[in-house]
Amino acid sequence: MANTKVGQVDGKPVSIRTVAMASAIGTTIEWYDFLIYATAASIVFNTLFFPSGDPLISKLLSISTIGVGFFARPLGAVILSHYGDRVGRKSLLIITLVSMGAATTVIGLLPTYATIGIAAPILLVICRLFQGLAVGGEWGGAVLMAIEHSPEEHRGLYGSIVQVGFPLGMALGTLSFFGLAFLDEEAFMSWGWRIPFLASAALVMVGTFIRLHIEETPDFEQTRKQGNVERFPVWKAITKHPKSLLIGLGARITEISWIYVLTIFGLSYAVTTLGLSRTLILGAIAIGCVAELITIPLFGALSDRIGRRPVYMMGCIAAIVLAFPIFWGIQTKDPTIVIISFVVGMAIGHGVMYGVQASFLSEMFPANVRYSGSSLGYQLAAPLGGGIVPVLATAAVGVTHGATWPVSLLMIGIALLTILAVYWSKETAPVALKKKASAGGALPHAIKPSL
Repeated sequence: MANTKVGQVDGKPVSIRTVAMASAIGTTIEWYDFLIYATAASIVFNTLFFPSGDPLISKLLSISTIGVGFFARPLGAVILSHYGDRVGRKSLLIITLVSMGAATTVIGLLPTYATIGIAAPILLVICRLFQGLAVGGEWGGAVLMAIEHSPEEHRGLYGSIVQVGFPLGMALGTLSFFGLAFLDEEAFMSWGWRIPFLASAALVMVGTFIRLHIEETPDFEQTRKQGNVERFPVWKAITKHPKSLLIGLGARITEISWIYVLTIFGLSYAVTTLGLSRTLILGAIAIGCVAELITIPLFGALSDRIGRRPVYMMGCIAAIVLAFPIFWGIQTKDPTIVIISFVVGMAIGHGVMYGVQASFLSEMFPANVRYSGSSLGYQLAAPLGGGIVPVLATAAVGVTHGATWPVSLLMIGIALLTILAVYWSKETAPVALKKKASAGGALPHAIKPSL
């Protein structure tokens, strides 16, 4: 693995490994904050913040609030990526991390419906809105901090290291709830569920310290020195690169739908409908996250060797093949098969696509609109795949009295859309582009070496 020096911190040289790991640590904390909400909404908030005479209605209301964060993410991308392309990647990463931590900590302090009535779910939704805004601007900056520092031939690998922050954050969040299993139900519902949210304050301080000690990317510095900073980068990305934005949306929709159907709908379905142990399912999700720590960088590195498009296609096909077997496995209620189902669904169905996603999306755009373009392409899929699809899955199972075949068919249909988007795209990996150039083609401006 290359260990290229990319700058200095306190007079000492810093390697791309250090930059990538620092970006991954900060991203881990942000995803931890964002994802513990999904876990709590699946098993806690329906009772504490949305009491109802009909358990299905309470569950749908609770899970629907997860979508508030997803719908806020494109807005966060529009607002924050504008400044990421104008004032730099680093400063925005600090802002998003602190904002996310503040919103998460407040959730841990909120009184419930039994205490303040309708104000409780309203305040909860407001906090979720701020979480969504923060994460909407965070991903692009974290990915670009690593990719724009790295050698072009290793962008897939170093971009995937930042992506590891997602399963790490999910694992931390899941394990935090898993660790509360020793509490009885009354203690857990009274105060235990608040601990993961309140722990965010300490994690954010650590992440902020780390991000303060990383330099701005050379791509942005070069853009600024050349006077090529766009006045309205978001608008420029939309008007000059609409195809890339649509491809980013289409490429992302399966990956995000798949992981949230497994971890939001799957958790709720297994525990509530099938009556499986919450501890078993949370443990299975945590193991799946650990498995993704291997598959994400593995397929990110593979994309540096064979190209982004072939790897992404592999992930889409895997999602189609697994759409039915995953739920069949969960329905067996056999602990071993249930765990394997979650692990395979996460590590393969999600990990393959997620590993290549950072480099694939960011390489579609030139440096002066890269933060805006990659963020929008990534976040536009969030309301659909992360907000609407889990709710549709929950409703479909409720209407069909526990049948999961509509969910499997939905996931296959979404995967076919992603295959079309990737087929429509152009290869962005330098190894594939150099082969094309040697045969008489040309490198697109977004991929030319900028270091």
